[in-house]
Amino acid sequence: MRTDIKKDRKDLYLPTAADFTEVEVPAMTYLAIDGHGDPNTAPAYVNAIQALYAGAYAIRSVLKQRTGDDFVVGPLEGLWTSPNSSAFVALDKGSWDWTMMIPLPEAVSSQDVAEGLARAGCKKPGLPIGELRELRFVEGRSLQILHVGTYDDEAPTLARLHDEVMPSLGLTWNGPHHEIYLSDPRRVAPEKMRTVLRQPVRPEAGGSEAG
Repeated sequence: MRTDIKKDRKDLYLPTAADFTEVEVPAMTYLAIDGHGDPNTAPAYVNAIQALYAGAYAIRSVLKQRTGDDFVVGPLEGLWTSPNSSAFVALDKGSWDWTMMIPLPEAVSSQDVAEGLARAGCKKPGLPIGELRELRFVEGRSLQILHVGTYDDEAPTLARLHDEVMPSLGLTWNGPHHEIYLSDPRRVAPEKMRTVLRQPVRPEAGGSEAG
């Protein structure tokens, strides 16, 4: 059996670009690595992404050998945090903390992850394979939209989410800003890149939701 999370969960990976829509995100498992700073200039970011893909492909190989099952390595995803949420709108990238991730299917066991990372570490000793970790969490209720364009052009959309959409619905933040990168920037023109922008939310304390 071969799985492809982008096709199997279109509700999570192919939202409309017309406006923010609500989605319930279940518990999911990722291969993840943490870091800090501007992803455009921090060498650690490039190494982290290379390590993620090396680890993910090695884990896929281990699963296939163990069970015969296969999966399409999922898209690169990122959780972004900052001491001040306005840093995202202001594009103050130097203050960003990030957790970059690749989703793993439910069939992958912790033993598969451990064995895959051991193999990847031997094959790619120059990459920070040892910093990779298995991450499982539930985002739950979230608002998301498909952004088409450059990463820097996300700012007006995020400002509308923070200043208009969430307040109008009586909602506030309930987790890090989440981005899912559906396009390869090496192969797709900047103005055509597709990125899912997702924000976990909850009712604002002391308030009531707009109905």
